[in-house]
Amino acid sequence: MLSFKNIEYLIALLVIVPLVFLFLNTLYWKKKTKKAIGDNNLVDALTKNYSSRFFRIKFMVLLVAVALLVIAGANLRKPSPQDDEKRAGIDIMVALDVSRSMLGEDVKPSRLVKARQLVSVLMDKLDNNRIGLVLFAGQAYLQMPLTADIAAAKLFISNATPDVIPVQGTVISDALQVCNNSLDTKEKKYKAILLITDGEDHDARIEQTIKQLYDNGVIVNTIGVGTTEGSTIIDPVTNEPKRDINGQTVITKLNEAELKLIAEKTGGVYHRLDNTANVVADVAGTIDGMNKKLITGEGSEKHYASFFPLFIALALLLLVGEVFIPEVKKLSK
Repeated sequence: MLSFKNIEYLIALLVIVPLVFLFLNTLYWKKKTKKAIGDNNLVDALTKNYSSRFFRIKFMVLLVAVALLVIAGANLRKPSPQDDEKRAGIDIMVALDVSRSMLGEDVKPSRLVKARQLVSVLMDKLDNNRIGLVLFAGQAYLQMPLTADIAAAKLFISNATPDVIPVQGTVISDALQVCNNSLDTKEKKYKAILLITDGEDHDARIEQTIKQLYDNGVIVNTIGVGTTEGSTIIDPVTNEPKRDINGQTVITKLNEAELKLIAEKTGGVYHRLDNTANVVADVAGTIDGMNKKLITGEGSEKHYASFFPLFIALALLLLVGEVFIPEVKKLSK
């Protein structure tokens, strides 16, 4: 379907109104001047070679050229045919932990930054699939439903911080449940969850959630961020290590055992985020090895064929042609 990229530019077409007014005013002035001279026969004799018809044609040509230039600026376009192409892929929900424990700096520059970098690179490798995003801490929120729009997904990932979740903590089962609800429950395959967290779970419902995911045919691949030695959490307000109610410095550690269990019981694979390039290659390889379904390009970043060069060319042609339109009649011999 045809559409304008910059539809607000069409308001410039209103410039035609004052131009028409000036043209009509010019015609009125000419008529008034002729009457002021008084001798119509003399004026007709002096202006017998002048063509009012050509004068009007020249104005109409200029008017059309202006309109074409405005439409060119608004950029009339239509979607390219390849946007409707189907491709083989699966539905992937990314569950990203944004709890304050992800601010730990046992991996540089921090667990959360490292995780965001991983997802951003990984999305380029998974562009044949539909991707959704869930952010979680003490609660889980669907940030982006399944879409093929990789650019939009990257934008959401870049803005993922602990501030987007008001309740702190790490409730993995809630995140997995939101992901499961966002996937097609009628299908028992073609879907996966990519869980990225340090694994510090504070929810006893994880076993029940894992069983539900397995029954629904959802494969969960887990990525552990952090180290087993752990790290302090720097309070962004005081810029000092976070302490518990007893005044002891809080140490957050990677809980690999739980992440391995989640992956194992759903048929997925656990990866530890140490080398981003290796993890990206491994995860992409795992997902590429899954059974796939046909996915349309609907919802992806559209590509358009623009018509503005045609409108500009027509406008220039009219402007050049207007120069060669005379205002005098062709004299007969």
